Amino acid sequence: MAEAALEPQTRLSRWLRLAASLRHPKTGYVLLFGFASGLPYALLLGTLYAWLTDARVDVETMGVFSLIGLAYAFKFLWSPALDRIDLPGLRRLGKRKQWIVTAQLLLGSILVVLSVLDPLASLGVFSLLAGIGAFASATQDVVIDAWRVDVADEVATIDILSTVFQMGYRVAALVGGALALFMAERLGWPTVFASMGAILLAVGLLGLFAPDAERSAAALASERANLGTLRQGGQITPRVRAYALGAVAVLWAWALLTVLDFMIRSLATTPESRPDSTEFVSRMGPLIVIATVVIPGLIAGWLEAMRKQGRYVLTADAPASSALDTALDHGYRALILPLAEIIGRLKWAAVLVIALVLSYRITDAIWGSFAYPFYLGELQYTKDEVAIASKFFGVGALIVGLALGGTLLTVIGRMSTLTLGAVIAAATNLFYADLAIGGARMQAASDLSGFTWLAGLFGADDRMARLMLTIGMENIAVGIAGAAFVAYLSSVVAKGYSAVQYALLSSLTMLVGTLGRPALGQMIETQGYYDVFLLTTGIGGFAVVLCVIEWVRQARSGRSDNAPPPEPEI
Repeated sequence: MAEAALEPQTRLSRWLRLAASLRHPKTGYVLLFGFASGLPYALLLGTLYAWLTDARVDVETMGVFSLIGLAYAFKFLWSPALDRIDLPGLRRLGKRKQWIVTAQLLLGSILVVLSVLDPLASLGVFSLLAGIGAFASATQDVVIDAWRVDVADEVATIDILSTVFQMGYRVAALVGGALALFMAERLGWPTVFASMGAILLAVGLLGLFAPDAERSAAALASERANLGTLRQGGQITPRVRAYALGAVAVLWAWALLTVLDFMIRSLATTPESRPDSTEFVSRMGPLIVIATVVIPGLIAGWLEAMRKQGRYVLTADAPASSALDTALDHGYRALILPLAEIIGRLKWAAVLVIALVLSYRITDAIWGSFAYPFYLGELQYTKDEVAIASKFFGVGALIVGLALGGTLLTVIGRMSTLTLGAVIAAATNLFYADLAIGGARMQAASDLSGFTWLAGLFGADDRMARLMLTIGMENIAVGIAGAAFVAYLSSVVAKGYSAVQYALLSSLTMLVGTLGRPALGQMIETQGYYDVFLLTTGIGGFAVVLCVIEWVRQARSGRSDNAPPPEPEI
């Protein structure tokens, strides 16, 4: 009886916590930053190509422009610098805000300058600015993700902040995509990019008033102690740390130089001699992941094991005696400690977390590049029909899904929502499988639910109704899964190391989808879309199993389902 009486009170407290989170000023700023994060991505990796097409830039050159997307895939390569380096004169803005505001003002300025250039006549400057903009946008994403983790508290929870961030991001995709195209048709491309640049400049100014990370007493003490803790008794000896840092630094430097070399060779050579981007990603992508994640992770894990076993450790304090010692300590904190912290904290579960990260979003991400060929080529819908179903109705459904996801995170908990998201995201692939063989079941579902009648009120026929229903159901599922996944990632990383850890995990998600697309394209050619959707459903089922295992692990460890991100243990 007592437990039954407590249950309504628990549910009420969760709804009250949700309302308090939504009213918190941090929630408003994370919505603003989510919009600022999504707008340049939509413009530089989407809408820009429509402008280049109108300007009669050749397709080969537009293909080179697409390489700026590598900045988002490999953004983790410079994330350690963002975690430790301060911009001259701007540190007083805050550890994260100094980078966020600078990136937003730079992006706004770049978009305004692009608006006064002729893409065809000033192609070199145009491509250079677009490339700088992509790096600034990717940098902003890294720091905003870290900021969101750092500012989360018991009121503005990480679950709500993550969901609201995604809602702002999706609204920006609509503004930078559909609205930008609508404006361009009536006002011209220069007006579009000048307007979008002005918006980002305004966001950058408003960002000056956003709260920055609040440090706990333990974290403040750690900041004051600075690097001294690394040279206390019981810590790994400086010589061993120097060897480990040297190995990891060489690997990360090789990866960064490899990406930069590829981009420079692609932009500076003739179309005939340009390297193949698909071959580069499929061949070098796994090597870069091994060099920057797998090997450094093994090194960090070994160091943490040695420290706990008391091997290769200092027997007494050994303060830094030179500038070189201090520089090595800074490098170690930037490159090694983020990995050592998460591996030391998660232990064997680090393998489970990485497997979950690799598989959770692959269900919808891996076939995204083939969506338009499926709609237009396989199903023979028109461009206008696809635009209405995917861009307008679909984006609305996605925002509804995000709102549902945020509510579920607070009401039923993080792991419950994460598992539910994995189940329904996988299941919606079966809806597309039905469309691939005629869509009889989806048509029946549309008719029985009344959706066909409702869509008919707006002029849609039966065939259009079943496409809208399929896309809508998938986007609601993806919204719920996306909200839960971002909240889960944010809960896994530790405050203080959030920039590096989150950038690594989120980049792994993007890279796996990219690496899998060539094989998926070949499967579509040989077996058709139906078998592909059955495969992606199976992959989604694997993610469901991992979610359940992770749920059990967290429950056994005693970690609260809605606990804030952990403080660093190192």
